Amino acid sequence: MTTPPRVTIKDVAARAGVSKGAVSLAFNHKPGLSDSTRDRIFEAARELGWAPNLAARSLSSRRVDVVGLAICRPAKQIGLEPFYMEFISGLESVLTEHSCSLLLRLVRTVDEEVGLQDAWWRGNQISGSILVDFQADDPRVPAVERLGMPVVAVGHPSLTGSLTSVWTDDATAVTEAVSYLAALGHRRVARVGGAAALGHTSIRTAAFDEAARVLELAGAWQVATDFSGDAGARATRSLLTAAAPDRPTAIVYDNDIMAVAGLSVASEMGLSVPGDVSLLAWDDSQLCRLTHPTLSAMSHDVHGFGAEVARTLFGVITGDGLGSHPVPTPVLTPRGSTAPPRG
Repeated sequence: MTTPPRVTIKDVAARAGVSKGAVSLAFNHKPGLSDSTRDRIFEAARELGWAPNLAARSLSSRRVDVVGLAICRPAKQIGLEPFYMEFISGLESVLTEHSCSLLLRLVRTVDEEVGLQDAWWRGNQISGSILVDFQADDPRVPAVERLGMPVVAVGHPSLTGSLTSVWTDDATAVTEAVSYLAALGHRRVARVGGAAALGHTSIRTAAFDEAARVLELAGAWQVATDFSGDAGARATRSLLTAAAPDRPTAIVYDNDIMAVAGLSVASEMGLSVPGDVSLLAWDDSQLCRLTHPTLSAMSHDVHGFGAEVARTLFGVITGDGLGSHPVPTPVLTPRGSTAPPRG
């Protein structure tokens, strides 16, 4: 059987319509090229299946002082969401110890992130990456497996394939939240969830349905949103404008921003919290403690979570880490926004 000819840097240059020197500049992350030219070179390399001969390089040529993180969320939302601010703070606390920097990019789609991770790794820009917000059959899993890039996946192992993962037990936490509300006497409970396509949203959705079934709730509603305050407010308004028998007496929110928005909607509608409706937030943050009444929440150490993810990534890079493992399950912190239902 004839062996196909080996693809060379000359072939990549020809495909991209540039010189071999330009290809070298792109993959060594050197100045002198426009972004469009650099992207065209990386695309040509991907099409041809070519990568620099790393074995021929000194090991020190690969960047060991930069870690990548791409997030598929709108920039405005990231700036307002306490979870990611605390998570990134936790990452930075460990990266600083290793004199390492975080390369953060916001992307519009998962497919865009696949191309970005490829360009980062082939372009010698990062030593490893952190992947977040997994979907079912996530295309990033096979892509980074093919690259052999050191990564840590922030997600349940059922979503992350062979990748080293760190995760929270969302199913157990949802069950605890619904069980707590049922123990207070609530028989009609709703959940304002996040984006339906996200894997952790699906896990929480299934756990909520199962808890409602086991506890034999009289009513259980779930509404998918985009995690924003506006979406949380709309979902809350829709739930609370229903006639009394079809209206929940308690609502669980998938993040703190939506819970705060829900509290405002209840106030606008003249409803008492927790007298008329109890509210429970996920991702306990300072926001939950600044409202009136203060918001009950599922609490976990998001800063510590980020730090643990960073430590795990360095373990993957050096080959002496713990491997995939969970972090402590969020625990219920009751505050002023939950109480037994009236009547």
